[in-house]
Amino acid sequence: MITDINSLDLNKKYSYADYLTWQFQEKLELIKGKIYKMNPAPSTTHQRISRKLTGIMINAFKKNSCELFIAPFDVRLLDKKKSTLDKEIYNVVQPDLCMICDDSKIDERGAIGAPDLIIEILSPGNSNKEMKYKFDLYEEAGVLEYWIVNPADKTVFIYVLKENQFIGMHPLIEEDNIQSKLFPELDFKLESIFN
Repeated sequence: MITDINSLDLNKKYSYADYLTWQFQEKLELIKGKIYKMNPAPSTTHQRISRKLTGIMINAFKKNSCELFIAPFDVRLLDKKKSTLDKEIYNVVQPDLCMICDDSKIDERGAIGAPDLIIEILSPGNSNKEMKYKFDLYEEAGVLEYWIVNPADKTVFIYVLKENQFIGMHPLIEEDNIQSKLFPELDFKLESIFN
């Protein structure tokens, strides 16, 4: 059991089995076995947007069997080998919100396998991780739809998986209506999450 993050070699590749032995306060994610520290606490703006999106999604999915999960919630993403062994899983992320429609992907430790929809809200300090590393990871893992919410610009970018590659939709600004390609019932005025 590791109780101090400073005991870890940040250049080493770690697995989910390693992650389970860490008992320290810092929050982190594993992307391709590399440790990425998370911000200690999301900003007030981030929290407000997350809360508003949660409410919208709960209302939109009342008659749907899919389940919404909100960070902190571990999502173990499988690589091309698709191994579900803890020691062979090198991607553990905590998306701000994720929708999972396949019950077999949910267990007591979180989720294993790609959620259907992931929404990440940018914060100062995490933009590069969300825009580059997680984009590539979510695409490779088979996430069907990925939203990046940018509170600073009041914009949302939606990417839909087509033939194993994310295709970007037209960027949406505060005045626009937003509708999920995967879940048409998720349809609302974007300004409702920014005001």
